[in-house]
Amino acid sequence: MVTKRLHKLIEILLVEDSPADILITREAFEEAKLLNSIHVAEDGVQAMEFLRRQGRYASAPRPDLILLDLNLPRKNGREVLAEIKNDPDLKAIPVIILTTSGADEDILKAYDLHANCYVVKPVGFESFLKAVQSIRNFWFSVVALPPEN
Repeated sequence: MVTKRLHKLIEILLVEDSPADILITREAFEEAKLLNSIHVAEDGVQAMEFLRRQGRYASAPRPDLILLDLNLPRKNGREVLAEIKNDPDLKAIPVIILTTSGADEDILKAYDLHANCYVVKPVGFESFLKAVQSIRNFWFSVVALPPEN
């Protein structure tokens, strides 16, 4: 079953407000040769609308994985994470915190809110690419992701 995931289109929700980080994430996933579709929400409010399929996101797919920045406008990543993990329809979706903060308090708070993992964004494309490849290798080759409800 896990190997089937590698041949299926993987739906990823990237919650990120930095155009540069959006671009580098897309390029890194493309370079990593992962069959995926990356959907972008540029703030926490958009992320929750996407996940709840509201408004312009009424036909949005359910993501297999969420990459969530902590520092977002309108609703920060901690608030988004808390909403996801407190929602019975969303809480099974793995959430990877992908952020610039390596502060202990941010890491502890994210895990207290039930983040599935915490990755500090590496500086430079090659390092970022390696991080994305590690995400791919673990989350799409080793882990059995939950099926959609």
